[in-house]
Amino acid sequence: MNDEIRYKLLKLIHDEPDMSQRQLAKELGISLGKVNYCINALIERGFVKARNFKNSRNKRGYIYILTPRGIEEKAKVTLRFFQRKLAEYEELETEIERLREELLGSPPGLPPE
Repeated sequence: MNDEIRYKLLKLIHDEPDMSQRQLAKELGISLGKVNYCINALIERGFVKARNFKNSRNKRGYIYILTPRGIEEKAKVTLRFFQRKLAEYEELETEIERLREELLGSPPGLPPE
C-alpha cells in the first residue's frame, strides 16, 4: 500500500468510521479486494480496530476505529504525503514558468506583453 492510499484510507476511516469497504473502495477508486487487503494490513499493524456494529441478513457491518498508533501513523503519513505533493507543486510551478517563457518569450516573473 503506497502512502497516498494509506493517507486517504486513514483519513476516511478517521472522518467516517462507519463507511463500508464497498464505499471506501468507491471513494478511493480502487477495488473492493484491495480495500479489504489494506484494511486487514492496517488492523494487523495495530493502526485500526474493526468492531461489529450490526448484523442483518447474514451480513456483518463494521465500524473502523483508528487506534492511538493509527492516529500517530496518520500524522506521519499525512506529513509525508504533504511534503511529496508540495514538491510536485513546486516542480510543476517551475515547469509552467519555463513553458511560459518558451511560448511567450517573456522573462520569468514578468507578465506577457
